[in-house]
Amino acid sequence: MGPSRKQLALIDAFNRRVGMTREFMNDWLLFNQILSAYPSPGVNKAQLENQFLKIKSKLAREHRVLKDALGGDYGIDQNTMNIVSGATNLESIYSQSEVAVRKLQSEWHRAFISINETLGGLEDKKARADAGEKVFIMTTGGGGGPALKGGGMSDKVKKNLIVVGVLIAILVGMFMIPQVRSIYVKALQDFGILSR
Repeated sequence: MGPSRKQLALIDAFNRRVGMTREFMNDWLLFNQILSAYPSPGVNKAQLENQFLKIKSKLAREHRVLKDALGGDYGIDQNTMNIVSGATNLESIYSQSEVAVRKLQSEWHRAFISINETLGGLEDKKARADAGEKVFIMTTGGGGGPALKGGGMSDKVKKNLIVVGVLIAILVGMFMIPQVRSIYVKALQDFGILSR
């Protein structure tokens, strides 16, 4: 007997996640290739600037979707999109000091390692799912499909809990701070809600 429909859906979900992460990693590599090619003699700098702008835009779009889709499996360096947004254009990058360029390349490399770690974790889960093992998809409100998600709270429930928590904190504050408590007790007595 082959894998169940639920297991096939799980495998399919991991295939999509691995594919999305690989594409993001390939585009991250292209970002660095364009960045590194700019100072080479004889390159078409205007064409590289255009390619750089396109890959930055694509990375920004992919990153948001990837982060939502991976949920708890997302482990990419938090600085990754700061690198993309801070690298306005190639000319301005290379007009900085050599130290600044090296720092950018070092940050790019740290992000590259974290992308690879995330991809490795997903590939491991996918291989285990392919082998028939029950593997959980980590979600935080995005990706995976309803059959694959765990319980969790909806955004509406989270907001309601926050409101209730704030109200409880206010009530506790009211009765813990003597000056505030006396104001509310007096008001309740004036309205006849509380006896004197």
